[in-house]
Amino acid sequence: MEATGTDEVDKLKTKFISAWNNMKYNENKLLPARSGCTIEDHVIAGNVEEFRKDFISRIWLTYREEFPQIEGSAFTTDCGWGCTLRTGQMLLAQGLILHFLGRAWTWPDALNIENSDSDSWTSNTVKKFTASFEASLSGESELNTPTVSQKETIRRHSDDHEMRNEIYHRKIISWFGDSPLALFGLHQLIKYGKKSGKKAGDWYGPAVVAHILRKAVEEARHPDLQGITIYVAQDCTVYSSDVIDKQCTSMASDNTDDKAVIILIPVRLGGERTNIDYLDFVKGILSLEYCVGIIGGKPKQSYYFAGFQDDSLIYMDPHYCQSFVDVSIKDFPLETFHCPSPKKMSFRKMDPSCTIGFYCRNVQDFKRASEEITKMLKISSKEKYPLFTFVNGHSRDYDFTSTTTNEEDLFSEDEKKRLKRFSTEEFVLL
Repeated sequence: MEATGTDEVDKLKTKFISAWNNMKYNENKLLPARSGCTIEDHVIAGNVEEFRKDFISRIWLTYREEFPQIEGSAFTTDCGWGCTLRTGQMLLAQGLILHFLGRAWTWPDALNIENSDSDSWTSNTVKKFTASFEASLSGESELNTPTVSQKETIRRHSDDHEMRNEIYHRKIISWFGDSPLALFGLHQLIKYGKKSGKKAGDWYGPAVVAHILRKAVEEARHPDLQGITIYVAQDCTVYSSDVIDKQCTSMASDNTDDKAVIILIPVRLGGERTNIDYLDFVKGILSLEYCVGIIGGKPKQSYYFAGFQDDSLIYMDPHYCQSFVDVSIKDFPLETFHCPSPKKMSFRKMDPSCTIGFYCRNVQDFKRASEEITKMLKISSKEKYPLFTFVNGHSRDYDFTSTTTNEEDLFSEDEKKRLKRFSTEEFVLL
């Protein structure tokens, strides 16, 4: 019998039991893929508003128009060609949110944003959450109840804490502004892309964007960004010593702290089409606390994948042409940088070319992440070779040529060759 009215809504609600496996609610979340349990084994009853708040708090970067002209071109918009750069920006933005604000942070005004699809929050709401949320809630409940004096102290400092968070929230968004001076804005990314033979108006693949993001972060001179770096895997291999070397390199001689790292791994999930056998692997990856999403999409249409529901991927869509926002002015509007509602797409429609991102706060965090991800790779690998690997040592130990990059040439000759190959065939299948 066909369900109608409230019954239909309830039916759709229950189908959302695994809707936000990557929208975790604090940095101590756990969803152990190694246990072999299905995602449904870990869900708990949740709150629709909490889901909305968490999703909307992510930074949404879309096509823009009427921005300052891109140098060397006539473009004042990226509509129709810049979607992979935008999804790359979203992944990097999520890494920076984790770095500066933490996984528990949400935008206080998230629920005030206008929802362009208001019905979706009635019929397609999430009524279940992952065990990670349960763990975060139970962890909070175990804390000692503050005394009256402690509460007064917390109250005095809460405004300062919220103000700091809002400053960083705005600062992160401003780094992705559509102006030549924005550190990770479209203009800068295109400038770095030129070193690999790309120009404004070209199609950028997920692998090329990974290298462009790495170079943009390496070249950023903002004081706040000296504690984070990006590593891009070579031929589906993460060389642990190379990662740790990047984390332990500091521009300031008196700074002994190791850096946070965003690890980007370009992979291919099949030949001409995505192999459905990789579905569980992708779901497992998106369930890891270290994952900051996937730059992927459909053929010639890029999306930022942030979670999954059953056999579908949940994503943020950059294919909305919005007006230019000048992020250099004080109190610039934030609404167009936050997506009011999620979308989902069948895994079968996913383009096989993608780049997976992980965030590790320090060297110890990276070591834990590599162990956990390696275990998951072994479990999910149905063939002799996993989709990507973590190996000990440096790339040079495996006969890879290490070329020093000239200051006036942002990409080494080895990088240029690799990027040229990525531009034509994305990468070689194992």
